[in-house]
Amino acid sequence: MHPAYVALAFVAGLAIGSFLNVVTYRLPLGKSLLHPGSHCPNCEAAVKNRDNVPVLGWLLLRGRCRACGQSFSWRYPAVELLTGVLFALVVATHDDAIGITLGLLMVTALVPIALIDLDVRLIPNVITLPASIAALVAGLTLDIDFVPEQLIAGAGAFAFFFLAAWLYPRGMGMGDVKLAGMLGLYLGRAVAPAIFLALILGVVVGAVVIARLGQKAGRKTAVPFGPFLAVGGIVGFFVGDDVMDAYLDRF
Repeated sequence: MHPAYVALAFVAGLAIGSFLNVVTYRLPLGKSLLHPGSHCPNCEAAVKNRDNVPVLGWLLLRGRCRACGQSFSWRYPAVELLTGVLFALVVATHDDAIGITLGLLMVTALVPIALIDLDVRLIPNVITLPASIAALVAGLTLDIDFVPEQLIAGAGAFAFFFLAAWLYPRGMGMGDVKLAGMLGLYLGRAVAPAIFLALILGVVVGAVVIARLGQKAGRKTAVPFGPFLAVGGIVGFFVGDDVMDAYLDRF
């Protein structure tokens, strides 16, 4: 892909990332995503347009409110930068309309899903359902031959996690089940290595928690699984098909 398009995707990702920060903060609280505009949560002073530039605005203000001096979390510019980088990578590594569209849509959904799950142990249906519909619409309009694979992968991932949630409800919630199904619609067969990676990450992090807190306390510590699925989904998008090809060629 031409570098100009990659740069444009990066800038667009920074702007989208700024909005995703709003989604992450306001959605769990039931607040409007549009009104009021960006403001300091401490003094409620509106953030001026010149200070509302993604990443740069935070750096120029040194992470503090211009009006009251309240510090702003480093997570705001980090989310903006992460979204920008992922947008750029999607465009840089794909030259087909369906791949770019699905990649950008998936990143836009997974970033707030992972952060909200980390914050409040919730994967909102108001994100997973529209994102799932968007994936199917993209398939139907841009590559209808991919739709059967989408449906099979989505149903398979959903069923796998539904069974896990049924057998061990304390360890897996329905939000995870729906997210897995959503990933299948975006990744097709590449959802298999994505789920495999998510499970490995979950086991590793769980083992670290138990090692630090002890077996009794560690087993009682709730670790959200959504972020692991999000990481698995991103990795699966970029290398999942290659992993599946290598596996099928070998076996």
